[in-house]
Amino acid sequence: MESIFLIVIVLAFGVMMWWQSRKAKQQRSEMQDFRANLAPGTMVATIGGVIGKVVSVDTKYEEIVIDSEGSLLRFKFAAVNKTYERPAFIDDDDVDENGNPVDTQDDGVADVDAPAKLSASDTSTADEAAQQPYEQTPDEAVSSTGENGSDEVPAKA
Repeated sequence: MESIFLIVIVLAFGVMMWWQSRKAKQQRSEMQDFRANLAPGTMVATIGGVIGKVVSVDTKYEEIVIDSEGSLLRFKFAAVNKTYERPAFIDDDDVDENGNPVDTQDDGVADVDAPAKLSASDTSTADEAAQQPYEQTPDEAVSSTGENGSDEVPAKA
């Protein structure tokens, strides 16, 4: 009885090993086919997360050159993971709380509850203000230092 149980366990273990090796071999062949069919102009993503367009493929040295936002980067074939398709994006302002599309046509009636949208000139002044260095006023300088103007903290009595 114990020998039959042992045989079943060994057989199950052998089947699992065969199944995993078959699956790994299939994935390896799919990846080799993908890399063999890479052509200039294809958008790809690397295993490191670099996204770009294939510029050239060198099969002799198994290298690929990718243009990522104007930077030419050279990778080994093994670093190219998959083709890249930018996912669709819908801004939160374009849907209501239930995920339904919001009517974006302006009917001439102002919505009192809707947040005010900034114009391009409003955002540019806010951006310019954010770029300016922070200047401390004399009152802030005194409050951040000790009362006597030094950085020393008075000892407790």
